[in-house]
Amino acid sequence: MKKTGAWLARYAMEQVGIKYTFGIPGVHNTELYDELNNSEQITPYLVTHEAHGGFMADAISRTTDGIGSMLIVPAAGITHAASGIAEAFLDGIPMLVVSGGIRTDSKFDYQLHQLDQLKLVEGITKAQFKITSHEEIIATIYKAYDIAVSGEPGPVFVELPVNLQLDKADISALPSYIKPPQSSVSDETLMAIRTAASSLYQAKNPVIFAGWGAVGAFNELIEIAEHIGAPVSTSLQGISAFPANHAMHAGFCFGPAASDAPRKAFAKADCVLAIGTRFAEIATGSFGGELPDNLIHIDINPEVFGKNFPTKIAIEGDAQPLCALLSEALRKQGSGKDNSEVAAKLAANKAAYRKSWVEHDSKDQVNPALFFDELRAQLNDDANIVVDDGNHTFLSAELMPIHKARGFISPTDFNCMGYATPAAIATAYAHPQQETVAIVGDGAFMMTCMELATAVNNEIGVIIGVFNDGELSQISQAQQIPYNRKTCTVLPQTKLQGIAIATGADYVRIETNDDLQVAITEARELAKQNRAVILDINIDYSKPTAFTQGIVKTNLKRMPISTKVRMIGRAIYRKITD
Repeated sequence: MKKTGAWLARYAMEQVGIKYTFGIPGVHNTELYDELNNSEQITPYLVTHEAHGGFMADAISRTTDGIGSMLIVPAAGITHAASGIAEAFLDGIPMLVVSGGIRTDSKFDYQLHQLDQLKLVEGITKAQFKITSHEEIIATIYKAYDIAVSGEPGPVFVELPVNLQLDKADISALPSYIKPPQSSVSDETLMAIRTAASSLYQAKNPVIFAGWGAVGAFNELIEIAEHIGAPVSTSLQGISAFPANHAMHAGFCFGPAASDAPRKAFAKADCVLAIGTRFAEIATGSFGGELPDNLIHIDINPEVFGKNFPTKIAIEGDAQPLCALLSEALRKQGSGKDNSEVAAKLAANKAAYRKSWVEHDSKDQVNPALFFDELRAQLNDDANIVVDDGNHTFLSAELMPIHKARGFISPTDFNCMGYATPAAIATAYAHPQQETVAIVGDGAFMMTCMELATAVNNEIGVIIGVFNDGELSQISQAQQIPYNRKTCTVLPQTKLQGIAIATGADYVRIETNDDLQVAITEARELAKQNRAVILDINIDYSKPTAFTQGIVKTNLKRMPISTKVRMIGRAIYRKITD
């Protein structure tokens, strides 16, 4: 049979379950776009900028059981998309990136977009492929998909030259995609699970720390926490791995950068079960926390074991089946423990921290705790919260309870500003029956806000909640303490209502706490009518989060004495003289 390369690529992408692609058509991929337009399964989505497309593909992978995909032009398409691809790479998110490529049958050099794309993406992808014949297309896309979703997931890049897309060639077969068989759990792993169960059950004060890798073990994690009476704290990326309305939920982070409940729970821990986490900088509050020697670590990537914290029991594999086995092993250890005392302490510590926020005088601005209280009260448990990078990130982490698996996504280890607006649009696109709300600072919003135009064009109902204070507040606060001045963190004045008019979005303003109920209700009603809404929030950032306070102390403590003296002395001098 004779088939074009574009047809074969479409066939392979359908076979591995692609439902959406994000990108911009150009001379090197229009044939593939035309093929996808014929697909009953795949919807090609036009974005205003390839970076937005990367964030959108990332969000599809985080919030659905499928994989996000990009379809981009070579060269500039890759460099524009690099932020989204790199975010997925460092955060362990699967993605299939398909790019057009220059002609491989041309006698001419210096073609448009001619560069070594595989070398360009080598540092931000798990694997890179350049297809050289029609026979390779299906097998290469299948292999790319398998690599993207296996082990610790990540993005994989495939270049399909334009001449292969356009030309027909004889193909010997159209193989269906067959998922590789899962390897069975080894006797060594089963022994480690039994040993871990014994250690956890015998511990007087066990605690659990869950990362994004634990999100698939949502139900099993509840069983484990209840059986051993263990408080559960999460990394930033893993916030939705455990329900915040469960009695064993402690909060976000541990150590000096954590709020009252997780900090106190971990302070007396004699055994820690860590699941699906690398113990990276944000997860640990700038490496400020301490863990006991009795650390049990479950992760699909064996390279994370022993990094930053020594591991006593390391168990390699996917969190969901391993946690199911661990839960079973714990039940064999004995009956479940009484959780009432632990739950009461967690509830009291969480209430005390929240009370400190509610009682904070925000004057004529919006108190973050009251905003999140009203938002949580109005939303159903199945709502999606998409957060950007900035001060609002840690306000959301500490003050917005998440009740479902995958209900909270945020850029983490790559930590790229501008993520939330396009990611929320893609999330809402893929989940039209659920409400989606983005929480984004005004600086991050301005980076990607024009993607709202395509949300409006596609009638996607989504709320973009902009914490508007006129500064890059996370860095501004970090500057104010040691420098007593702000450099390049005060934003130019921007009227968000004008952005709404320009993109066709609706606009709702929250000026003070008195506006919260009515304004959030109005924004939700508009979004339910398939309208994109900018919710402009006059936020009060005057009270720092526990995370912000903790990392400042941790980093200052870690500095050499000479640097510490210089910074403190400079801060005092400037406060006196400025």
